[in-house]
Amino acid sequence: MRGLEEVEKQIVAACERAGRPRESVRLVAVSKGQPIEKIQQAYRAGQRVFGESRAQELSVKYGAVGPDVEWHFIGPLQRNKIRQVRPAVAMLHSLDRIELAAAWMKGPGQAPPALLQVKLGGEVTKHGFEIEAVRGAVEACEELGLPLVGLMTIPPPSSDLNEARSWFEQLRDVRDSLNHKAVKELSMGMSQDFEVAIEAGATIIRVGSAIFGDRTS
Repeated sequence: MRGLEEVEKQIVAACERAGRPRESVRLVAVSKGQPIEKIQQAYRAGQRVFGESRAQELSVKYGAVGPDVEWHFIGPLQRNKIRQVRPAVAMLHSLDRIELAAAWMKGPGQAPPALLQVKLGGEVTKHGFEIEAVRGAVEACEELGLPLVGLMTIPPPSSDLNEARSWFEQLRDVRDSLNHKAVKELSMGMSQDFEVAIEAGATIIRVGSAIFGDRTS
């Protein structure tokens, strides 16, 4: 799969520039809006981690690709959709409010780990916690017993990669300021900027169109 091959080359190059091992970065292939046939093609090419942002779409695709696929939920999640999403995913990237954290903990078995979504740039249309609220949110998740493992962000859109880099570095600094032994992951960087995200410390990147092409829905 040419798109996946090219992305892999870019990941390797970015890791080399940052002096990091390739294994320090996980690639989530964002398959939302993509037909199952394309996901299966990526699977045959070796990709095992996929990201969805709609509960209904995840339900359709779950189990239709391969038994060793790891699904991540990366979009806004309504509490009434948790019952569909929670049993299917290995990680929730979009924990954007404490009410969702409390609801995520309800249900049978161990709750999958989650990432706290952080809102950078003060965008009113974005979901997530303001920077000054992150520490309190981490503490609230601890009180709930929620396995919080890192932070996620979708920075303000920009065609300037240096500007994108500054947002990614800001999230890294927020994580480092927490000095929390469990909160280590940084989910940041998408098709247009994942290389600079890696250079800034991303441990998880979410790449869709660079792998699959434009979405069909």
